[in-house]
Amino acid sequence: MNFELLGHPPDAPTLRLDHERFAYAGKFVMSNTGKAVARDPEEPPASRDGQTTTAGLVGATSFSQDYDDPDRTHIRYVTVREDRRGEGIGPRLLRFTADTLGRQFESVAIAVNNPIAYQAAYCAGFVWTGRETGMAELLLSYDPGAGTVDRYRAGFAVFAKRDLPDPHQAVVARHADEALPPVVDVPGRT
Repeated sequence: MNFELLGHPPDAPTLRLDHERFAYAGKFVMSNTGKAVARDPEEPPASRDGQTTTAGLVGATSFSQDYDDPDRTHIRYVTVREDRRGEGIGPRLLRFTADTLGRQFESVAIAVNNPIAYQAAYCAGFVWTGRETGMAELLLSYDPGAGTVDRYRAGFAVFAKRDLPDPHQAVVARHADEALPPVVDVPGRT
């Protein structure tokens, strides 16, 4: 798997992701967010009209500087191609993105709205801050090694109180009492 930072706002490239294969596909068409991608080297990348297409892409993140704090950046969206979910691409792409951005910003944050994204973010080195956003998202900060099992479980407890779809309820039930998951290595920097 190859991981690559494509660019920063305001001149970041756009991505045309197939909306049937990638969640949040429309969010990647804008050039006002930076992008990082995961590519499968077995699937050759392609370009059309100066825009990177989905050929070879198996995951993408978008990010931008925090609106209130110029020393912090937010990962706004992360998506993994539907047929590649469950392979650990999301946590590794998040870890790559956060580690790369952490070299340029004092802090990196992500807000998640479901327990699947929550667990992936923890595996990437994010830790729940104990705060929620106005959009019913849990706010996490990139701080590998700082996570505690109590804080991890507290996030699942928040999700357990919500009316969630069955697949998300199953994740909460499976992970609400588990130990802190191991943080994945930074791709290419083991």
